Amino acid sequence: MDRDLRPIFWNDEEKKLILVDQRKLPNKLEYFECKTYTDVCYAIKDMVVRGAPAIGVSAAYGLALAELNGNNIENAYMELKETRPTAVNLFWALDKAMNAKINGKSILDEAKLIHDEDVELCKKIGKIGETLIKDGDTILTHCNAGALATSAYGTALSIIRFAHYSGKKINVISDETRPRLQGAKLTCFELNYEKIPVKAICDNTAGYLMSKGMIDKIIVGADRILSDYHVFNKIGTYSLAILAKYHNVPFYVAAPYSTFDFKSKLVDIVVEERDDVEVTYIDGVRVVSEGVSAYNFAFDCTPPELITGIITEKEIIYPNLGK
Repeated sequence: MDRDLRPIFWNDEEKKLILVDQRKLPNKLEYFECKTYTDVCYAIKDMVVRGAPAIGVSAAYGLALAELNGNNIENAYMELKETRPTAVNLFWALDKAMNAKINGKSILDEAKLIHDEDVELCKKIGKIGETLIKDGDTILTHCNAGALATSAYGTALSIIRFAHYSGKKINVISDETRPRLQGAKLTCFELNYEKIPVKAICDNTAGYLMSKGMIDKIIVGADRILSDYHVFNKIGTYSLAILAKYHNVPFYVAAPYSTFDFKSKLVDIVVEERDDVEVTYIDGVRVVSEGVSAYNFAFDCTPPELITGIITEKEIIYPNLGK
């Protein structure tokens, strides 16, 4: 894993958070500096940083910046919490950081711990999940659940990485993932960087490839998993799961336990709806007629009956086998 594929850095000397600006990839590798918690709020909202684990780590550092700069911690906590509503790691990390403060500990030390632990969790997910991959497999993935969505390695892409590291000859197909094209721009960038064979496809190509027997497994990430194993992930995941069920393609979700929400019920979850400009424009060019608006839900929900297994840092959970 190269430094370039780690999206989050803390500069101890200058007391600032440095993020890979994922809006600029794959054409430019640039960095976005956060010196205040409001900088972090902006970075999360505008998707400088994205991916549930990476958002959580960044938010913890945001709260640390509020403490270091003498800001009101409670206000900073609430503002950071409101940056995005669906990914549960955001709330989990902020609560851990806030609890450290309540218990007289350093928020910065807690943020660093969350950061380091995320790297190790991703490695464990990769090592556990790669046992499911056979030599010669073609794996479809959706959006970006890679190093750029975490602290390193990724969740779904960690499994692909460790299968590759073990010498297995694998191929990856990456959905482009409209509207922000994280699959085409980020997943393909990561895998190509590590010389892992990857092809990009339009989102609506996946079903055809399954019908031709060209996909052996599907592995995606997750932004929130409920206690009954309903999975919230990037919009389009639900459609893939239905197609996989019809074509008898194993459908796996990879996520750490910090992505599990053991308190909320399905009806409680707010699915983020983003500005329709992301749909009606591509790279600044309007592709939808003037006066026509768009739906732009960022996530959807996949029910457990469509999920073969959930790969965590501890075990593989099989929702339909009672484990």
